[in-house]
Amino acid sequence: MTATQPLVLTPGEPAGAGCELAADAWLRRGERLPPFLLIDDPDRVAARLRAIGRDVPVRAVGGPEAATASFADALPVLPHGFPAPDRPGSPDPANGRAVVDAIERAVALVRDGRAAAVVTNPIQKETLYQAGFAFPGHTEFLAHLAGPGVVPVMLLASPALRVVPVTIHIPLAEVPRRLTTEGIVQVGRITAAALVQDFGIARPRLALAGLNPHAGEGGALGREEIEVVAPAVAALRAEGIDAVGPLPADTMFHAEARAGYDVALGMYHDQVLVPLKTLDFWGGVNVTLGLPFVRTSPDHGTALTLAGTGRARPDSLIAALRMAADMAAARAAAAPRGAGRTGTGAAA
Repeated sequence: MTATQPLVLTPGEPAGAGCELAADAWLRRGERLPPFLLIDDPDRVAARLRAIGRDVPVRAVGGPEAATASFADALPVLPHGFPAPDRPGSPDPANGRAVVDAIERAVALVRDGRAAAVVTNPIQKETLYQAGFAFPGHTEFLAHLAGPGVVPVMLLASPALRVVPVTIHIPLAEVPRRLTTEGIVQVGRITAAALVQDFGIARPRLALAGLNPHAGEGGALGREEIEVVAPAVAALRAEGIDAVGPLPADTMFHAEARAGYDVALGMYHDQVLVPLKTLDFWGGVNVTLGLPFVRTSPDHGTALTLAGTGRARPDSLIAALRMAADMAAARAAAAPRGAGRTGTGAAA
C-alpha cells in the first residue's frame, strides 16, 4: 500500500443501500476516512443520490490512479453497468452476474497492486443464487478468487470484541458433525497469524468456546468439549499459540472476561456473532482472514427496506473502510522490501 492507493469498494446488491452508504461515508471524508473508489454505474449512483436529496458530486474515473486525486472533490466511481433498471428495495436476478463481476474487478485491482484493499458492500445471496452463484457467500467466493489452498476465516471485529466462528454458513444441526479438532486448529492458527500480520498483536490470546451449554458440564451435556475442542486447544498451545478453553460461552462476553483475550473463537455462527452485534451493531466489521489481500465489509445486510430512503446508517461501512486501510498499512509495513504485487501472497 502507498499513500496514492485508494481502497476499492464494491457495489453489493444494487437494489440495496450500498451507493447511498458510500455517499454518506464520502460526506464524512474529513473524519480519518481513507480515499476509496466505488465500482458502480455513475449515472445510477447520481440518480439515486438526487432522489434521496444527497448533494454529493459523482465523478466517473478510469481507475484507482485517478481516484485519490478526485476524492477531495467528488465521489470517484469506476463505471460498471447493471442490465436491470434501478429499483431500490427490489433485487433483480438479472443483475447477479454484474454483482459478481464487480467483486472480481475489485480483487483484481488489489492483486495487481493498483488499490490497497477490497471493501465489499453486502450482497443479496438469495438473488445471486437465482442467478447461478455457486458459493455460500462473500467469504467462500473470495477464497475461490484467491486461488487453491486458501482457507478463509471470518473475523468480526469491533472496538469492544473480536470473534471468529469456526463453522460459518451451515445449518446448526450439522455443526457437531462438521466440527473437528483439525478444523479448529486450522482456524486458530490462521487467526493467530492474521492478528500478528494485520492487527499488530505480537502474541495473540485466543479464547475458545465449548459447543454445548456449560462447555459440556464435564461430559454430562455432551462430549464434544472433551473429544474435539480440548485437544484442539492443546495442539494450538503446543504450537506456541496462547489459547485457552473450552470455555462456557455464556460467561465469555462480559467486560471482565473480554479483557482476558484478543479474540473469541466460537464453534458456530450465532454463538459469537450475537454477542458482537449486541455489544456494537454499528461498529462491527466483517474481515476475511487467510487471504493474500485485505478484505473487509460492513457487518450488516443489504438494507433493502431502507434503500432509496436515505435513512441507512453508514457507520459500519466507515468502520470497514478505516479497518481496511489500517490492515493494508500494517501488511505493507511488515512486507519484505521489494515485495509488491499481491498475486503471490505479498502485502497489499
